Amino acid sequence: MRYSLINIVWYSEKRKNILLLLKEGPRDIDRIKTSLNETSRSIMPQIKKLLQKKLIVQNGEDYCLSEIGELIVENIEPLLDTMRVIEENKDFWITRDLDFLPQHLFSRLGELGHYLLVEPDLNRMFELPREFKDNILKSKKVSCFISYVHPQAPSLYLELADKGVSLSLFMTNVAFLKLKSEYPKEMKQILSSSDVELFLCNENVPLPSLAVTGWFTYLCFLNVEGRYDHRDIISFDESALLWATELIEHYRSRSERIYFPYVKAERR
Repeated sequence: MRYSLINIVWYSEKRKNILLLLKEGPRDIDRIKTSLNETSRSIMPQIKKLLQKKLIVQNGEDYCLSEIGELIVENIEPLLDTMRVIEENKDFWITRDLDFLPQHLFSRLGELGHYLLVEPDLNRMFELPREFKDNILKSKKVSCFISYVHPQAPSLYLELADKGVSLSLFMTNVAFLKLKSEYPKEMKQILSSSDVELFLCNENVPLPSLAVTGWFTYLCFLNVEGRYDHRDIISFDESALLWATELIEHYRSRSERIYFPYVKAERR
């Protein structure tokens, strides 16, 4: 029976795992068995099929990816990462509004990596999530995008500013006006810090909040009904930090710097 490359790669978890393992470097059969927790009897038939399709080659005792094998693995990994991200909390993702994401970041959602879904505690619904607050207070550099103003957020930003944290705040016009009118004292103190930057986004982005620091990312999404249900995600993966930083930079390019007392900077 002839097998297509699609069948070879996708219809066997063992073959797929062998390819992904060999991406890390050459392995002999004993190391492959140990890494995948398999026996020779179960793994050798799969290796033979990969050899026949020229996806791997054998050099002495070691097996490694062929050039075609490398090309295929490089292209299946992002899809596998995306599938894993969604599969871990499928009900969460299918109810999120992701239309606001730039296409190049939407297609790389798998870069959020290994993350934790933070569910709302009914007894602490009006408090900032502990996972978010505890980690952000340990950070030395913080960038936040804000369209939803949590009642405790101004005091948190002020605490960060008082600690000398390098803080960049990106806000929608609605969020900025709310902070300016309801928390004028806190805003004055926050913006008096030389370590704080404030940017006003020219777009009405339906993203309640995004925070990225040097070591974690925290994301809050609206659901498909346009409501914030306090179900958030936090990730400490390097790939998630890079992904979130790109999103922040996307909004930076669509924002204007605001100086105290709220004077727009001229565009350069």
